[in-house]
Amino acid sequence: MLKAKTVARAMILGLAFLCNSCNIPRLIPKIENRAVPTNFNASADTTAAILLSWRDFFTDTALVRLIDTALVNNQELLQEFQEVVLAQNEIRWRKAALLPAARLGVGGGLEKVGRYTSRGAAEEVSEIAEGRKVPSPLSDFNIGVTASWEIEIWNKLHNARRAAVERYLATVEGKNYLLTGLISEIAATYYELRALDNQLEIVRQSTGIQERALDIMKVQKMAGRTTELAVQKFEAEVLHSRSLAFDLRQRIKETENQLYLLSGKYPDRMDRDRRDFLATVLPAVKAGVPSQLLRNRPDIQRAEHELEAARLDIKVARAEFFPSLGIKAGVGLQAFNPKYLTSLPESLIASLAGDLVTPLINRNAIKAEYYSANARQLKAVYEYERSLLKAVLEVSTGLYNLENLEERYQLQTKQVAALNRAVEVSGDLFQSARADYLEVLTTQRDALEAKLELVDTKKEQVQSVIHLYRALGGGWQ
Repeated sequence: MLKAKTVARAMILGLAFLCNSCNIPRLIPKIENRAVPTNFNASADTTAAILLSWRDFFTDTALVRLIDTALVNNQELLQEFQEVVLAQNEIRWRKAALLPAARLGVGGGLEKVGRYTSRGAAEEVSEIAEGRKVPSPLSDFNIGVTASWEIEIWNKLHNARRAAVERYLATVEGKNYLLTGLISEIAATYYELRALDNQLEIVRQSTGIQERALDIMKVQKMAGRTTELAVQKFEAEVLHSRSLAFDLRQRIKETENQLYLLSGKYPDRMDRDRRDFLATVLPAVKAGVPSQLLRNRPDIQRAEHELEAARLDIKVARAEFFPSLGIKAGVGLQAFNPKYLTSLPESLIASLAGDLVTPLINRNAIKAEYYSANARQLKAVYEYERSLLKAVLEVSTGLYNLENLEERYQLQTKQVAALNRAVEVSGDLFQSARADYLEVLTTQRDALEAKLELVDTKKEQVQSVIHLYRALGGGWQ
């Protein structure tokens, strides 16, 4: 009869566990969309993109030194390295959770029991019956090892460790993405600095031409061939060019300081190539096909690892609905006097226990975490799709921008050549009294503006190549 009751109780308990484990909310998983266009901008080119390492892509020695300095000193990059270390430690912690936890303990205590308590009265009866006195206060000394272990039944701990590994890989890709951004930003800022240097030199040359024209105007005024108005107009133009030079010097200083910030060092002598900026040529970049972005872009790789980690988190949260099995054990020595600790087997203590636990009532906290894990997974799906869309659009924009800039640069080059000839012709015509001073002044001003715009366009060309190189996933290799 007793055996039948025991079996019935066990069956009821098992059914309770089973019903509780089966009552789990159902979620519909969302699969990310990995489809991308077959090419960029309806181009028929399907040549595979070959991305050079940044050391091969950038050959300017001063720029290479700047990037090397930044890779060592940039504080934002160093912070990202610590994120990688934190993710590594998370893996170690998750891995340790799979193994039994053992602890060694040594303890001692002193206890005085009141004579008129139930325990004190029992000890007094024992003293009378056995004819010996129990020490009071009673000391207690122990030394032993305890261990606990959660048995892996539903792969909860393994999935948590795998999620930690995916997040570690995501931080590595995050570091790579920051690396590509840092290198491209330093390169773009460096070439902006070189463009400003070139513009400052153009302004200086133009100012020199205007000063010589002003001297001619003063001589002609003294000869009565022109008026004071012409002299004042030319002098105002010279002053305008000089003020423009001061503005360029300020922009040069600000750009230099931006490079110091990116390289993580205090201002010093900023080395750079002083040759003609218009002669700058960067290697051609082959765009390849959009599907290559899945492998080359660190931000897409990071989003993919984050998505996989979020899916594993759902499995971990789901396992919380199932019973968990834990085992606890201990072995050691205990006595009221240290000299008895080695008296075996009298001082030997041992314990072994196992428990099977499952939530029965008020599982709202577990459900909330389960729904939250699913929401994080959906968020990761959308982030992955957004990263993929952003990458394709960045490359498409970069390619289109390069084409337009090339056309604009060619037209502006012809414009500058024409205006340079116009400056010479206007000067000759003015000296022969066949053109007035306003034509000379306007031609010189147009030539200066065209030259500055040509340098700006060249700078945009170079920076566009750099941004396309980054958009294709170059720079972290």
